[in-house]
Amino acid sequence: MSAGLAWLPAALSELRDADLLRELTYCSSSPGPCVLLGGEEHLLLASNNYLGLAGHPAVLAAAHAAIDEYGAGAGASRLVTGSLDLHRRLERRLADLKSCGDALVFPTGFQANVGTIPALAGPGDVIFSDELNHASIIDGCRLSRASVVRYPHADADALEALIRSTPAPNRRLIVSDTVFSMDGDLAPLPDLVALAERHDCALMVDEAHATGLLGANGAGAIEHFGLAGRVPVVMGTLSKALGAQGGYVAGHTDLCDYLRTRARGFVFTTALAPAAAAASLAALDIVRDEPWRRDRVGALAARLGAAAKERGFRVLPTRSAVVGVVIGSPGDALDAAAAFRTERVWAPAIRPPSVPEGTSRLRLTVMASHDDEHLEWAFRALDAARASVGPTC
Repeated sequence: MSAGLAWLPAALSELRDADLLRELTYCSSSPGPCVLLGGEEHLLLASNNYLGLAGHPAVLAAAHAAIDEYGAGAGASRLVTGSLDLHRRLERRLADLKSCGDALVFPTGFQANVGTIPALAGPGDVIFSDELNHASIIDGCRLSRASVVRYPHADADALEALIRSTPAPNRRLIVSDTVFSMDGDLAPLPDLVALAERHDCALMVDEAHATGLLGANGAGAIEHFGLAGRVPVVMGTLSKALGAQGGYVAGHTDLCDYLRTRARGFVFTTALAPAAAAASLAALDIVRDEPWRRDRVGALAARLGAAAKERGFRVLPTRSAVVGVVIGSPGDALDAAAAFRTERVWAPAIRPPSVPEGTSRLRLTVMASHDDEHLEWAFRALDAARASVGPTC
């Protein structure tokens, strides 16, 4: 090993001793309600494929057709020769869904955040960020080189006090998830909108875990709260409930025109693959035409959360597909996940830095394609985890 990397064995040992070293588990099937691990069927209980669309026949057919027509990749960045009419159709659909003037598609949701935030704020500006925001938001804030003020999770009163106590710089940006990926709870979006309007701040929200699930038409938390047109920067992904891959930002046409030139995560990367764009368009049709899917997700999440509570687990309040079962230490969370695997249920332990210290957990998620037998299977895994970690967790 190079002398410059001689520190790696000790660093790995430190992570291993703290139960924080990650290992990959390889799946050999599509992310349906059940998957193959090592040739054996397991119940999948930790996927973001909330509506069960990643393997939907119409979504797959659209992806196949796009490969036949456009090829495997876009071949260049969007500003060179990589922009396809398929991308533009998707952007218009997303803008319509979000009740915005325009939208801009990125290859991933992570790139959408780390590209957009530094384009909207920089040195001399201030960003107010919820302390439980996704890592992509955190990294976008860091890359901006703006002053970053973290406010207590979902606490609008604390945020307003921080805004009042912070000298007004050139620009001020409030940024928050709408559904928090590890807890499953909702941001106080009406309060954030009111604060932004009252104090002349821009507001950016991340709808990654809300799009497809919340609102009468599945448009997300903004629609759920009746706030269409009042959030100027709306980010989301195509890789959660839509079952494909990619990210987007929707907003005023001026915003999108600006980001096409200034968002580095858009400018300096190859465009979204045609298959992913076409799959997303097909998924948006299903979101529109099959509202029963989001209704089922809500019902299944409520039943799973109630079952975990009945077994004595601490379950975080949720308004989404995410059921956070807090275990405590990383070691105990690993034990609980191992107990799940003995029951052929796949739900890996979530440990710091993904979640705060002392809140390692099983992040359980349901899909519209789970049936009642799958849920009973999950209940047996909860029993096994309860026996494994004991009554103190």
